[in-house]
Amino acid sequence: MTKHTLVRTIYLYIFSLLGLVLLIIGGVRLANMGLKAFVFTQADEQLRIDFERPPFYQTELLQKIGDGELSQISVEEKTQIKSMIQSYEAWLERSDAVDPLTSRRHKDASISLAMMLIGLPLYLGHWRMTKKEAKS
Repeated sequence: MTKHTLVRTIYLYIFSLLGLVLLIIGGVRLANMGLKAFVFTQADEQLRIDFERPPFYQTELLQKIGDGELSQISVEEKTQIKSMIQSYEAWLERSDAVDPLTSRRHKDASISLAMMLIGLPLYLGHWRMTKKEAKS
């Protein structure tokens, strides 16, 4: 075997392995996404609620309330306060309806099952090929 063919063989094996690794990672991530969407539907619920948290940051308005200047609050600002409070209370209700532990368990189960669904056929296929070559 010449030096050129040895380098070529090593190159082909390395990139074949890299392609297999990328295929496995992509397959696991895709299976994980499908499992989260159809089986473990609570997996991302806590994350969804955290993203939907209403902003509660009108600092000037909150400063007026904190300083006790309630008489200086306009009707529009009172409407804004009511709207912020309603949004926050609605978010709290939805947040209380989600169990973070169940959500986390669904998320962990989804990624574990996805790895098993991809890894098991891959392992079994390669194990069969190894056994066939050992018999030859």
